[in-house]
Amino acid sequence: MNLLTKIPLSKANNQIDYSSRLLLIGSCFSENIGAKLSYYKFQGLQNPFGILFHPLAIEKLIQKTVTQETFREEDVFQTNEQWHCFDAHSCISNPSKEQLVVDLNTGLDQTAEQLKVASHVMITLGTAWVYRNRDSGEIVANCHKVPQTNFTKELLSVDEVRESLKRITTSILSVNSSAQVIFTVSPVRHLKDGFVENLRSKAHLISAIHQTIETSNFSPLASYFESYEIMMDELRDYRFYAKDMIHPNETAIDYIWEKFVEVWINDSITDDMKKVDEVQRGLQHRPFNPESEAHQKFLTSLRKKIAYIRKAYPFMDFEISKA
Repeated sequence: MNLLTKIPLSKANNQIDYSSRLLLIGSCFSENIGAKLSYYKFQGLQNPFGILFHPLAIEKLIQKTVTQETFREEDVFQTNEQWHCFDAHSCISNPSKEQLVVDLNTGLDQTAEQLKVASHVMITLGTAWVYRNRDSGEIVANCHKVPQTNFTKELLSVDEVRESLKRITTSILSVNSSAQVIFTVSPVRHLKDGFVENLRSKAHLISAIHQTIETSNFSPLASYFESYEIMMDELRDYRFYAKDMIHPNETAIDYIWEKFVEVWINDSITDDMKKVDEVQRGLQHRPFNPESEAHQKFLTSLRKKIAYIRKAYPFMDFEISKA
């Protein structure tokens, strides 16, 4: 008896292995996948400007990176005793104006370097709703708790999202013609926009992504991974949501990660990933008596496992706690 309908998935071309260089940009769900990739010690850069929810925010920073445009002090502002930038997430904000500008430009440099060598660029879109600053007329990436009256709210059309995605992909391929661009839509529901409004937003994103992939010359260098569809269909039960009933919980994230592995991770490194997982779980172990003979034997065995992995993958770094 089959009690659910499954999203049909097939192995992707140009899969990810431990030689791959990854760049992840976008909504908070990109950080969920990024955390898994980091746990398994893949080489990558994740959200150097913090979480970016909509395509125009991602486009602006990609284009700044490609054109080597820098941030200046006039690009930041102060509110609530912090300096912020409308083009970046609040996690980048800083009490020092000078330091914020330095951090923003460091993010541009890191992104530029990663774009040049990236084998895969994963872009996760969260919403098609955007906020336009009434004073500047510019669409912002983050409002930073500036009063709502300072902005107008707009829903990007399918055409506007599609054209933004084309510009993003063109910019990426202009500096790295072999990069694989993976688009996905975050399963996180933006219910503050409204239930119907959230569905309209996701529909615009999904339609625009598929139009970009299917009606342009980007294929096969641009593709789609069904994060949103897996959550909405295979995991269509509130037991797969966190307490806020908006974000996927740990079980759902693990499930979607398994599907991502099924599609995008090369089978040749499956055993190596298992070895990395053994080490990571060993590193998380907290002994009752750190000085005991049993624990010392455990650490010796763990160090041997780390040495074995690092012989094959010298870039992997593991730190054994002294506690």
